[in-house]
Amino acid sequence: MKKEYINIPFSIPDIGDEEINAVVETLRTGWITTGPQSKKFEDEFKAYLGGNVEAIAVNSATSGLHLALESLGVGVGDEVIVPTLTFTATAEVVRYLGADPVLVDIDPTTMNIDPAKILTAITSRTKVIIPVHYAGLACQMDVIFSIAKRHNLKVIEDAAHALSSTYNKKMIGELQSDITVFSFYANKNITTGEGGMVVTRNISLAKRMKIMRIHGIDRDAFDRFNSSKSSWNYKIVAPGFKYNLSDIMASMGRVQLRRLPEFLKRREVLARRYIDNLSDLPLIMPSTALYGDIHAWHLFVIRLKDSAMINGFNRDKVIKLLSGKGIGTSVHYTPLHRHPYWKDTYNLDSNMFPLAEKAFQSMISIPLYTLMSDKDQDYVISTIRGIFK
Repeated sequence: MKKEYINIPFSIPDIGDEEINAVVETLRTGWITTGPQSKKFEDEFKAYLGGNVEAIAVNSATSGLHLALESLGVGVGDEVIVPTLTFTATAEVVRYLGADPVLVDIDPTTMNIDPAKILTAITSRTKVIIPVHYAGLACQMDVIFSIAKRHNLKVIEDAAHALSSTYNKKMIGELQSDITVFSFYANKNITTGEGGMVVTRNISLAKRMKIMRIHGIDRDAFDRFNSSKSSWNYKIVAPGFKYNLSDIMASMGRVQLRRLPEFLKRREVLARRYIDNLSDLPLIMPSTALYGDIHAWHLFVIRLKDSAMINGFNRDKVIKLLSGKGIGTSVHYTPLHRHPYWKDTYNLDSNMFPLAEKAFQSMISIPLYTLMSDKDQDYVISTIRGIFK
């Protein structure tokens, strides 16, 4: 009898009938662009974070980061400090505005930006720090805020991985950052397919981002078509962008947000099972949150210990062995300093980022998603154990 091939993907979005029905209902209303669903999604997101913020729904976290930098007045000649271990969006939005991202190394334990490296990277041109909450573990925000205050810098949190994460018992999005940006991409902790949310306590920044989100128009579409004032009667007050979130996506996001507590609980269970069953292997487990805080567990990234590398294992070999057993993996991320554009534009060298470089050479993101069954996870665990035992 032919043995059944087991296929465990790296990630699957958890979308059920409730999300599907919400999208269908929105389609039937005839209002499919930014409208009542988007407004409700923003209000519910604000409530989830405690209600003391403004929330602006956008079509991607990349758009949100761009709006955030623009609203803070970042422009040509400015510098923005960014960790090298992140997705390119964190840095590319800086270039959109003609400014320069300054890449810095990571903390080897948390994989987050190293505050000490931030200090050494500050110049007279530095305007913003963008910490990235890698994999869902919050950065050392108190230290970063202290540095920012001392040097009169703004802070934008890249929270693409960090919906539900907390720092000092406060949810990411509630801290004293100028702006925080979340992602709802397909593999994120909640999804709208594409999409994101920008959060700020600053009313003037929120007003600017809302205007720039939709062509620099002083009235959004929902207001224009539901007001007694003529829909065509609006003013262009800035050369804006097309970054709004549609009601189709927002209706899905509203359901996903309601399900977020169950999603988080399942991710925590899966992460704990990995840690309990893999910690005795020559692998470095990801850092957990400090006592009382929450790790969102967007990713579960293992790293090969030096002892494993000495014994003939390397990242690519292990990925190939897992693939051969039907297990999907990924690498988060190839550090920015290795990519041709960033390397060539800023004359970067791997020796400038030894900790991110070492992490990259040994890291593997293994499957963690809420639809993952215990049986499937047991198979991943037993396969990894088999490789090293």
